[in-house]
Order: sequence, then structure tokens, then C-alpha cells
Amino acid sequence: MAKFPKYPHHRLSTGERAADLISSFAGSWTFLFLFFFFLFSWMLLNIFALLSSWDPYPFILLNLILSTLAAVQAPVILMSQNRSAQRDRLHAKYDYDVNRKAEREIQNMQRDLDEIKKLIKNL
Repeated sequence: MAKFPKYPHHRLSTGERAADLISSFAGSWTFLFLFFFFLFSWMLLNIFALLSSWDPYPFILLNLILSTLAAVQAPVILMSQNRSAQRDRLHAKYDYDVNRKAEREIQNMQRDLDEIKKLIKNL
């Protein structure tokens, strides 16, 4: 039986590694808290600016930044999910191979057990 195939990290492109890194960070609580802190800070600084605000309400520049972030983040997350699906296929194939081997071994043991029963019965 072959050993479980490790996912070939050494063959990942720089873009694939970056996609995994960005996806793991963008899906974390740390990112969520930092992102909300950034949004609230941006809005508060622009609402309560004493002299001049760089992005007055309705925050068009912030909207542009958020749209750009969403446009970049979505394909990166999809790339990471595709790689995850590829790893899952490797796991499923390995599980299938292990289960087939176990089934063959059980069938062989059942045959042996049937032969032993016949021998004992004939004694």
C-alpha cells in the first residue's frame, strides 16, 4: 500500500502560496477585527474632522477601496479553494485505495475462516 501522498508544497507557484496566505489571513478573526477598526476609524476621522476631511460622507473613497478589496479578494479566495479541493481529491483517492485494500483483506480472511470452519466440521 502506498503511503499517503503529501501535497507537493515545493511545487507551488509564488501566486499559489500568496493566495493561500492571503486566504488564511482574510478568513481570520484578526483580519475581521482589524478591518472593522479600519472602517470605523475612517468614518469617525472623516465625520469629526475639525478642519477638513479627505473623504466626507457618503465616503466615496472608502467605497472605492472596499470595492477594490472585494474585486481582488474574491479571485484569491477562489484560487485557494481550488487548491483545497485538489488536496481533498488526493485524500479521497487515498481513502478509497485504503478501503479497497481493507475489503480485499477482509474477503481473504472470510475465505480462510470458511475453510477453517469446514475443516473443524469434518473432524
